Amino acid sequence: MEPRARAGKNVGKETFNRKEVSSLLYAYGDVEDPLPDTIRVLDEIVTEFLDGVCFEASRHAQVAGRQKLKFDDFEFALRRNPQYLGRVRSMIEKRQEIKEARQGFNEDETAVAKDHAKEPAPATTGASRDDDLNDLDEDEDLDYLNVVSSSKGTGSKKRKKVPK
Repeated sequence: MEPRARAGKNVGKETFNRKEVSSLLYAYGDVEDPLPDTIRVLDEIVTEFLDGVCFEASRHAQVAGRQKLKFDDFEFALRRNPQYLGRVRSMIEKRQEIKEARQGFNEDETAVAKDHAKEPAPATTGASRDDDLNDLDEDEDLDYLNVVSSSKGTGSKKRKKVPK
């Protein structure tokens, strides 16, 4: 649909949240509580601008034989305004940097996981036994280490302290 045909489509309907638009106006120097007509007019201007840019981008994609829009289509639509074009290009560069950083992070994460899988698990039984023995005297250590195992031979050994 051509922009002229869409001109009367959204008249009177607000596309953006009133609170967000009033915050935007306040950020750029307007009063804290702007008039409703000001919010409505700004909403219409921004909506019309975005519709026009999206229409030009979709037209470029259609000529290129695509149904989906790409960033290149928006670059083409904004080619006449260097400020908008520069902003779109910086967004594309940031998007690419984020994509590369995510790939690098995922590769680092998988490498760490592979390295961790190669290392043998540390034995914790000796360390916990040493902690238990720190409170005992040397003679008591020997008594503590004398353990009785089950006589069934099933492999399950229970450690019991031998009475003195």
